[in-house]
Amino acid sequence: MLVLPLGAQSLDDLNIQIHGYATQGFLYSNANNFFTTSSTNGSPAWVEAVVNLSAQPIPKLRVGVQGRYFLLGNLGNAISLDWAAADFKVDEKLGIRFGKVKTPMGQFNEIQDIDPGYQWALLPQSIYPLETRNFQLAHYGGVAYGTLNAGTGVGKFDYRAFGGERVIAGSDGYLLSLTEAGINFPNGVSAAALGGNLKWRTPLSGLEIGSSDSRTNAGNAIVSDGPYAGTFSSEAFNAVQEYGKYEKSRFMFAGEYKRTPTIFLITIALPTGPHVIPQHLDQRGWYGMATYKVTEKFSVGAYDTQLIDHQHALGPARYYKDWTINGHFDFNQYLYAKVEEHFIDGTNLNIDHALNLLGVMPTSKLTVFKLGVSF
Repeated sequence: MLVLPLGAQSLDDLNIQIHGYATQGFLYSNANNFFTTSSTNGSPAWVEAVVNLSAQPIPKLRVGVQGRYFLLGNLGNAISLDWAAADFKVDEKLGIRFGKVKTPMGQFNEIQDIDPGYQWALLPQSIYPLETRNFQLAHYGGVAYGTLNAGTGVGKFDYRAFGGERVIAGSDGYLLSLTEAGINFPNGVSAAALGGNLKWRTPLSGLEIGSSDSRTNAGNAIVSDGPYAGTFSSEAFNAVQEYGKYEKSRFMFAGEYKRTPTIFLITIALPTGPHVIPQHLDQRGWYGMATYKVTEKFSVGAYDTQLIDHQHALGPARYYKDWTINGHFDFNQYLYAKVEEHFIDGTNLNIDHALNLLGVMPTSKLTVFKLGVSF
C-alpha cells in the first residue's frame, strides 16, 4: 500500500497497536423475520468479529488495516476488508488519508465499525441500515480533514472532504430485494463519489451541529448469473444529512435527518427483447435520541426513528417507524452487553420476503440482545 525508505526499526519504534472486538447477537420478533434471520423463532445468527492493526513508522504518518467477519442470517458469513489506509497529518488544520478510507457522512457513519463505542445494539435503521454497513462505511480514494479554530466566541470547525469510488458488493443487503427477484450482480455495483462533512463545535460546551453532502455519479453494473441478463444503471444523486448532538453531565441528546432521492434503471434481456425496470426512490429518514448514564457501568437510552419513501404508494410499505428503548451495561473494561426493545410500525425496511412467505405484518416488536468483548 505504501513504500517508504526506513532504517531498521523495532516493533516498539513503529508503535504497533492491535485492537478489536467480537459480538454475539440474538434477535426475537413477535411478527416478521428481520435481517434475513428466523427471528420469529429466536435467532442467534448475528455474529461479528473485528480486528485492526495500526503502526506509526514516522511521526506524522500512521498506517492501518481492519478486517471483519460478519454473519447476519443469510447475509455475510465471510471475512471482508473494512478499511486499509495511510494517514498523514501535517498539523491540526490539515491531514490526508488515502486507500480504502471511512466515508465521513453524518453523525455515526465513521464509528459504525466500533460497536463498543456507542450505546445502541441497532443504530437507527432509517439512516444506518445494518445490512449495508460495509457499503456505507468506506470508499476507495481519499479524505482531507482538519480542525479550524474560529476563536473563543465562535468555536471550532471540523471539516472533511472526500472523493473516490464507492462499491456495493453483489452480496450486500442493499441489493437484497433485487437478488430475490432473480436480478443478480456478480461484480457488484460501483460509482464515483465525492462529498464533504462540516461540524461546528459551538461555544456552548457539549453542543455540536453538522451537515454533510455527498454526490454519487451514475453507477453501472452487469446483471447476470441468474434468469436475467443485462445492465443496471442509476442516475447521479445526492445524499444530504443534517445532524446535531448535545452532551451535559450524564445526558446526551442527538438527532439527524437524511434525504436520498434515487432513480434506478435496470435493463434485462427477455425473449421478447430488452425490458427496462425503473425504480424511483425519495427516501427521507430521521431520528431523535437521548441517553442517560445511570452509573459508571450502566446507561439507558431511547430513540424514535422514521423513514418515508415519498415515491412509494400509500400503505405500510411506504414508511418505517421505530420506537426503541435500550440498556447498556459494562461488566468491566472488556465485556459489555446491550439489550433493546423495538416497537415497529410499517414495512419500508429491508425485509427478506423469502423468509416471510405468509406476508409481512404492518406492525411488530423486535427484541435485541448483544454480548460483546473488546480488546
